[in-house]
Amino acid sequence: MQILSAEKIRAWDEFTIQHEPISSIDLMERAAGACLDWLSNHEYLQKSFSIYCGKGNNGGDGLALARMLSAADNKVVVHILEFGYKGTSDFQVNLARLHETSVEIKFIQTEANFHLIPKEDIIIDALYGTGLNRPLEGVTAALVEYINLSGNEIISIDIPSGLYSDKSSLGIPVIRAKHTLSFQCYKLAFLMAENAPFTGNIHILDIGLHPLFTGLAENPFELLSPKKIITVLKPRRPFAHKGNFGHALLVAGSFGKMGAAILAARACLRSGTGLLTLHIPRCGYEIMQAGVPEAMVTVDADQQINTNLSEELSRYKVIGIGPGLGTDSKTMFLLGDLLTRFTSPLVIDADGLNLLAKEKQLLHKIPSYSVLTPHPKEFERLFGESADEFERIRLALEKASLYQIIIVLKGHHTFIALPGGKGYFNATGNPGMAKGGSGDVLTGMLTSFLSQGYSPEEASILGVYLHGLAGDLAAGYYSEQSMLPSDIINGIGEAFLSLT
Repeated sequence: MQILSAEKIRAWDEFTIQHEPISSIDLMERAAGACLDWLSNHEYLQKSFSIYCGKGNNGGDGLALARMLSAADNKVVVHILEFGYKGTSDFQVNLARLHETSVEIKFIQTEANFHLIPKEDIIIDALYGTGLNRPLEGVTAALVEYINLSGNEIISIDIPSGLYSDKSSLGIPVIRAKHTLSFQCYKLAFLMAENAPFTGNIHILDIGLHPLFTGLAENPFELLSPKKIITVLKPRRPFAHKGNFGHALLVAGSFGKMGAAILAARACLRSGTGLLTLHIPRCGYEIMQAGVPEAMVTVDADQQINTNLSEELSRYKVIGIGPGLGTDSKTMFLLGDLLTRFTSPLVIDADGLNLLAKEKQLLHKIPSYSVLTPHPKEFERLFGESADEFERIRLALEKASLYQIIIVLKGHHTFIALPGGKGYFNATGNPGMAKGGSGDVLTGMLTSFLSQGYSPEEASILGVYLHGLAGDLAAGYYSEQSMLPSDIINGIGEAFLSLT
């Protein structure tokens, strides 16, 4: 699914109006009808509504919805924010239509006109849409606060009023909706954790915008979907053998952290690699041979940490490094040596990233199209602080291009930043995955897909999406509270099956 800017969405509306063709007022009617259908499907009808409208097209949507709700025998009161501006032409048409009904219309010019909201009313927010380009202030800001403090359930149309579509809204007045009913595609703002208190649950409603809009192909951001994943996933040939699916090496583990190595190894194997070798400290030999019998093991000279990779590395298709590794200076030497000797893409996670953060000159030695998987704090240690999430996304794209790497910035909607400026947001996963060890599972999966011959971009897309999907399946079995990272591994098989 495409993620479009406010400007692109307006262009898509206009393209639809010209090429369907359809009048703008009828397109507005279609949007309001989609909102009515959602309310009906979610058992909101036969309730009472207080609908707050500005005088732009978002307000026009609200007026059209008010008329439809009234026609369906719902009690509706409309509150129009008025500052002398007549409103857009479509707003005026819908206002005239509403005057022909029994819907009560109240106007707000000052804070003295903030009418009492009955406690049982559902509030529909249609004050401002995606065209907003400056913070709400004065009476409008006070009205947003008044609505937020009402205690009533709030449903926003298209976007919560006051929220910017394409930049940070931290520190400014914004409606706090329980549900946001938006149209056709995601806005970038919907994928940022900092906006979760405003958007609530997001529902994308199809209003039939023209599918041939050329601007879709030019957009840098995309939300991963099953359709996208199915086009990437390669079926196995009947006469394939283990050599067809690569030999992966995982450099992982230290005394007290062998569990991370086991999780990464099991995930790597469960995701389909042909052969897996682990390089681990001597203390983990018996643990690994018993815990992951399908894997081969080489042991370090050191009892407790990894210090040296003396073997020939060319036999490995990919190397993953980081889970449970530790940050000892001797392990730093191992990483530096690895970056010098191995020229194919790496997967670097956890303490591998922490070592890079200590010696940032090593970033220039990372093989092209290696995959780095930082969480926000690790990203900050590597590349510096960001004022907000929008800035962090821009910085990830900038650093991906600078170092010619792929950055998998982990979060609720994990962001995959590619060197060419393209970015993918993930649509799978849940808060139950916020447990130590989930990242080790992802490292194993990414390493596995690279070993099987997927391109780094394909491996990143598959690994991130299937990791989240397996997590969703685990949450369905065990609950978000009780699921474990090992349950994610156990869900990988079902995740594959769901895509075939």
